[in-house]
Amino acid sequence: MDYRFLGHTGLRVSELCLGAMTFGRQNEATEEQSHAMLDRFVAAGGNFIDTANVYSTGISEEIVGKWLRRQRRDDLVIATKVRFPMGTGPNDLGLSRKHILSSVEASLKRLQTDYIDLYQVHCWDPATPLEESLSTLNDLVRRGTVRYLGVSNFNGWQLQRALDLSREKGWEEFVCLQPQYNLLCRSTEWELIPISIREGLGVIPWSPLRGGWLSGKFHRGMSAPPDDSRVKLAEEKDWGEKWSAYNNEHTWAVLDALHAVASKTGKSAAQVALNWLLRKPGVTAPIIGARSMPQLEANLGSSGWILSEEHVRHLDDASALQPPYPYDFIAKAAGPRQA
Repeated sequence: MDYRFLGHTGLRVSELCLGAMTFGRQNEATEEQSHAMLDRFVAAGGNFIDTANVYSTGISEEIVGKWLRRQRRDDLVIATKVRFPMGTGPNDLGLSRKHILSSVEASLKRLQTDYIDLYQVHCWDPATPLEESLSTLNDLVRRGTVRYLGVSNFNGWQLQRALDLSREKGWEEFVCLQPQYNLLCRSTEWELIPISIREGLGVIPWSPLRGGWLSGKFHRGMSAPPDDSRVKLAEEKDWGEKWSAYNNEHTWAVLDALHAVASKTGKSAAQVALNWLLRKPGVTAPIIGARSMPQLEANLGSSGWILSEEHVRHLDDASALQPPYPYDFIAKAAGPRQA
């Protein structure tokens, strides 16, 4: 597996990041299965592991921590997050100084480590002044508890304001963005990817297979998701990748193109979808998730080869979205680039 610098930092991470959201979650990966997948990921050359305190309310971090205790800590890049509720109290959520400080201590304990390599805010918090959140995160880096800072689920102006404010105050800046980005979610390219490239942020996309839609299980003509699929479960739990949200012509056109490229390359649909992301400007490492070893093995097969420009263009064309205002107006006004 190849390694890439995380944004403008000197930190090298594997070009695939292993996501731990399934670890310990009901009907997904048990602790034993999770440890086996972590071992396999590292054996394949992976060194980048992403979790969050909210995943199964701390259980995912605990599973990673028990495994981490047996590893050479400095060989690994461990990422986790803070923002969402970890209890029922009024201060058990958000990005206040109180919640960030209590959350990082709890994450360190669950992960059984002295430091966190990449500490990410999980989403924008409209209830807390940005200065309060950023100054607290800066303090964590200064005291060595956290090595680098990242952000997830911000929109364009929120990300740019956070970067500008940190720069104005002389605080540690975000070096990494974790957005949703995949063949079925390309609106990320309208603002977030250009900001990340301009500001030197690494991009580690979550849900690169859109919860299973790009896994190869789905084909035009299906009338319902398979019973054992995440999409089926998403419908019941009202998650974003539910069948009713994606059962449309755009999705089927994207999947037609994905299966066609998979057939021509001799790769699986999931491997093609992941490799397409690896070819996109600004992307450092897609976050691959798995409920089982076969799923992990299939996803690992997305590394070590390169989609042709022709196949990338075919997927680009099939998955392109018509941008809304003002993006369409700005693009039209810009006209063709001059040599």
